[in-house]
Amino acid sequence: MTDLSDDTADARIARLEEHVAHQAHTIEELSDQLAEQWRVVEQIRTKLDRLTERFLMLEEGSREAPAITRPPHY
Repeated sequence: MTDLSDDTADARIARLEEHVAHQAHTIEELSDQLAEQWRVVEQIRTKLDRLTERFLMLEEGSREAPAITRPPHY
């Protein structure tokens, strides 16, 4: 009976080790994906900041433009 319980325990330990290895691999993949997504978010944030700055500059420029009193086709 000892041999059977040892085999069962060994098989159980092997399954648990396999499960832990699979979980560690999954965690590593998720960590890599999260890091990549964070890089993308930072790139988008930088672009948004530049576009916001550009928009504000254009908006300021449009306020300073002289008013057109008559259409250009006259």
